[in-house]
Amino acid sequence: MSNFTPEEIAYLQSQRLGRLATVDAAGNPHVVPVGFRYNPDFDTIDVGGHGIAQSKKYRDVMHTGRAAFVVDDLVTVEPWQPRMLEIRGRAETLPTGGREIMPMFDAEVIRIYPGRIAGFGIYADETGYTMKSRTVE
Repeated sequence: MSNFTPEEIAYLQSQRLGRLATVDAAGNPHVVPVGFRYNPDFDTIDVGGHGIAQSKKYRDVMHTGRAAFVVDDLVTVEPWQPRMLEIRGRAETLPTGGREIMPMFDAEVIRIYPGRIAGFGIYADETGYTMKSRTVE
C-alpha cells in the first residue's frame, strides 16, 4: 500500500517540474527546480537531471540523507486557485534510475522516501485551502 493517496499520486504524475530543498554540512539551505517522477515500485520521488552526480544537491543528500520536495501550480489565476504537495523525508543517491525520469537525463538519481506529506488544492473532499498533512514514517 502506498504512503500517497490516489489524489496525490495523480497530481504528481500530472507534473514534470518540482523544487528540491537540501541542506549542506554547514546548515546552509539550497533549493533548485528539478525534473522528477513518482516511482510506484518504491513509493518514492525520484529526482534526476543533467550532471546531477556533480551537483550541490547530490552532495548535500550524500552528506545528510535528507531532502524536501515541493510541487505546486495554479489551476487558475483569477480566481487564485493554487495547488501544492510537499514531501519531506529520508533521501539517498543512487547510480541508476535517472533515465527512467527522462531518457536524456544522467543515470544517477536522488530518491526521496516520504516521511511527511502535506498538500492542498488536490483533494476531492477539500473545502477551501486548508493544508492536510500527515507523518508516514
